[in-house]
Amino acid sequence: MTSFALIGAAGYVAPRHMKAMQVVGGNLKVAYDPNDSVGVMDGHFPDAHFFTEFERFDRHIDKLRRRGEKIDYVSICSPNHLHDAHCRFALRSGANAICEKPLVLNPWNIDGLAEIENDTGHRISTILQLRLHPAIIALRNKFANSKKRHKVDLTYIASRGRWYYASWKGEDAKSGGVATNIGVHFFDMLSFVFGPATRNEAHLREPERAAGYLECSNADVSWFLSVDRNDLPADVQGKKTTFRSITVDGEEVEFSEGFTDLHTRSYEEIVAGRGFGLDEVRASIDIVSNFRNAAIMRANQWQHPAARAGSAT
Repeated sequence: MTSFALIGAAGYVAPRHMKAMQVVGGNLKVAYDPNDSVGVMDGHFPDAHFFTEFERFDRHIDKLRRRGEKIDYVSICSPNHLHDAHCRFALRSGANAICEKPLVLNPWNIDGLAEIENDTGHRISTILQLRLHPAIIALRNKFANSKKRHKVDLTYIASRGRWYYASWKGEDAKSGGVATNIGVHFFDMLSFVFGPATRNEAHLREPERAAGYLECSNADVSWFLSVDRNDLPADVQGKKTTFRSITVDGEEVEFSEGFTDLHTRSYEEIVAGRGFGLDEVRASIDIVSNFRNAAIMRANQWQHPAARAGSAT
């Protein structure tokens, strides 16, 4: 039986990982979270050990390893800025890692993880579930041999309450900002369907929303992301909290359904040895990191007195 450990058991996405572990016939042996609101474990793995101190969690995993009961996979659902360290921990503990998005905040962290993969012989897989969505696979197949450039518009609004800004998700240094936190899957999907980005423009970067322009190998993409419910379309407000829209050459791509079981599909692929590794994740991390840096540079140029003086001449 495949054995799992879980970091971030109290997180929003953790129940999807627990369900996936069950479906693939796995056993969650031990979980960790600094918060103890983890009653959801009772419906999945009530016999799993649980710790609120990382040191005790680490010691327990090491004890299992020394008893010949090592963990096969450490699933990582912790805040974004901790993913890199927790992946390193998993590999150094003799396990493979399954990491939520975004794998890391900056592309150079991928290079460091690749070195640890080589040193340990263990592998990091990340959850890129949109690549497994039937509508996205069909879209990729449709445009695989296209000779023309396509016009793509992406809008994703996932409204969040005031709690969002009091949590780590509202801290730019921890989440990477809106484009990273809620957009990285979509940027991966765009690269997957239309090829890697060759141009990346930052048009808007605020705590609540972000917007920009991408040129992929065979598509020009305008995108807008928001966590502000006031950005929901008028006909949606009061009815739904989330709005997704992708149009290609003016035609809507229907993919609003089919998200529920994509974590389970991801786990099935990972335990079968077909998970998405470091090479697959790099394109989306490049996009969000470059966007973040471009937005910072643009803001600095706008605010710098010399830049303002230069623009007036």
